[in-house]
Order: sequence, then structure tokens, then C-alpha cells
Amino acid sequence: MASPALSFRLLNAHLQGPGDGRFHLKPVVGLLVALLAACGTRANQSAGSLVAVDDAGDTVRLAQPASRVVSLSPATTELVFAIGAGDRLVGRTRWCDFPEAARAVADVGDGIPPNIESVLARRPDLVLLYRSPQNSDAAERFRAAGAAVLQLDFDHLEDVSRIARLLGPLVGHPAQGDSLATAFDAELARLRLPSDDRGAPTVLLLAWDQPPMAIGAGSFQSEILTLAGGRNVFADITTPSATVSIEAIAARDPSLILVSDSGIPGFARRPEWNVIRAVRERRFVHLATPAFGRPSPRAPALVRELRSLLAERRP
Repeated sequence: MASPALSFRLLNAHLQGPGDGRFHLKPVVGLLVALLAACGTRANQSAGSLVAVDDAGDTVRLAQPASRVVSLSPATTELVFAIGAGDRLVGRTRWCDFPEAARAVADVGDGIPPNIESVLARRPDLVLLYRSPQNSDAAERFRAAGAAVLQLDFDHLEDVSRIARLLGPLVGHPAQGDSLATAFDAELARLRLPSDDRGAPTVLLLAWDQPPMAIGAGSFQSEILTLAGGRNVFADITTPSATVSIEAIAARDPSLILVSDSGIPGFARRPEWNVIRAVRERRFVHLATPAFGRPSPRAPALVRELRSLLAERRP
């Protein structure tokens, strides 16, 4: 069976106008840039307040950077630490296991849906939620109790840099958020391979086995696989994941199956799974790290690790 970290996901501009020295209109240009910047997706600061628009389309306002943050997603917890604001976290989910310092933060239970009383007991001024219909009621309860709420989509690798820039000002670390985002995007760009994937091994990304659930192209995990030089056998599924049949897997005949187990996965011992050639021949790629279960600043390192593992399995 796939690990809980893998299945948690299933449960989880800079305006740059050209200057023109021939027209000495710097005050007007400055005003226009300020007005346009206020329409962007990052948090903006003016008149002593912070304003951001989250992925649910809600406007979040803070009089000052949040000092008591509850993060209800492993991805946001890791990102808050990565931009140097881990000391502002006062609550996290039981799934938030990285970095090691996160384990010292109070555990408030699950993130989808959250334990509202446990979260409010931490007296947060900002709650970070994964945007999900299951969390909409909780978001309203947190707002009613006086906490700002940021609902975030964290489904793609590009979300890491986008949310780093959004979160940075809200937790008092705007420069660190920008710096992390710039470095992350540059590193992913260096890892991109030529678009011709005719020689790439076809890989099944199995999120769950009872019933079988495959990772689709709508997931950051599929993006990591592509960057590593593999081809998702269910890349035609546009959503992050979907239930598939064992027969459908057998028909697509993946070269390899990516699993989080360190040994032979349990499903491979069940007779019905042996209609799949890769199962019969034990062609598994073992990526036993919870980091594959969330988009995070560690993604480039994962790409390099998986690229090496795929290279080892080439005939």
C-alpha cells in the first residue's frame, strides 16, 4: 500500500515597465507601478497593512506580519520554515514532519478537515489551509474567531515559488520568500530535459492500491517524474489522481512502477496484480521518501535522485 505521505494529497509579476529617460515623468510612473502592483497575487504592504488574495479569491488583510501561524498542510509548514519563519509557527498537522524542527511545534491533528477547537486553542492570527471543499466551513469558523485565513492550492511545482512570494510578506520575511522562489525556479529550469521523450521509460505512479489510484498529469509528482526523464503512463489523466482498473494498467504495460515501499510492495503479492508484466517481473523503482508526497523546495533534489534511479533500471 502506498504511504500516508503519498495519499495525504488525495484525502492534500513583478511589474516591470520599460523606463523612458526622454520623458521625465518619474512621479507618474511610480504611482502607476504602485497601483498596478496592488493588483498582483503577492501580498502588498501599504499604510501599515498587508493585503493578499488567496487561491479561493478571498482578500486577506493583516495590520502587521503574523506572529502566530497555524499551518494545516505539510507543504506550507515546510515552506514557512524554508523562508526562515519557523519561529512563528504555533500549530501544525500530524503529517508535518519536515524539517525536524517542525516536530517541536504543537500538533493540532489533521488538516483535511482540521480540528477547529485545537487550532483556535493556539490563538492564531493566521491559518494556512489547503483549498478544499472539506475545509470551507473551517475557514469560516476561523475568520469568525478573528483569525486571518489563507486558502492555498498546492498542486504543482510552480506553486512552491508562487506561494513563497505570497507568504513571505505575511510572515515578515519578504526578501527570503523572493530569494527562495528565484533560486527554486532557476534550479528547475536547469533540470529540464529536451521535450523528445521517445526513449523515456513509461512509469506507473501508484498513489493507492485498494482501489487502484494513479497519479495523473495534474499532480506535481507527475511533473517530478517528467523532469527526471520518465513518462507517466497515465499522463492523459488531467486531474492530480484518478481511480483506474488493474486491467487498464495492464493494457498500458508500464516499463516501471514507482513505489514508496523499500521492499516488494504488498499489492505485488496479490494474484490479480500479476496480470501486469512489470509486477510479475518485479520492475519497481523505490523512492522511499515522504518528500515525494508534497511539493516543496526539495523538489530539485528529488528530480536528481529519481533521474539516477531511472537510469539504473534502463536495459
